[in-house]
Amino acid sequence: MARARIDSGIGAAAVRTAVAGTDVSRDTLATAVRYLLQELSEQAEGNTVEVRVPPFGAVQCIEGPRHTRGTPPNVVETDAATWLALATGSLGWADALAAGKVHASGQRADLSDYLPVTAATIGT
Repeated sequence: MARARIDSGIGAAAVRTAVAGTDVSRDTLATAVRYLLQELSEQAEGNTVEVRVPPFGAVQCIEGPRHTRGTPPNVVETDAATWLALATGSLGWADALAAGKVHASGQRADLSDYLPVTAATIGT
């Protein structure tokens, strides 16, 4: 079953709220994370790398060999706050890796060419 697409207005508003605020609701944080994952999967279409932001979502992206069963060979995993920072450009990929805020495994698990995923999409 396909997941419903998050409207860009709703997603951008959630991202702005999540990035700006304290006391962000879990629903708003979830929408912001999922929207930025959606944007990544659209901007870097493919099935080679799985990007996971538990417990909110995961997408496959980046062109290359398709993965269909078991644990993907190329995985990027991080928490919601780090994902928001990476996706909006307030944290660089290399800095996140060096700080241990991102776990990346596999030869293609490098998102540096795809980050930040938004600027125009969140109205900045």
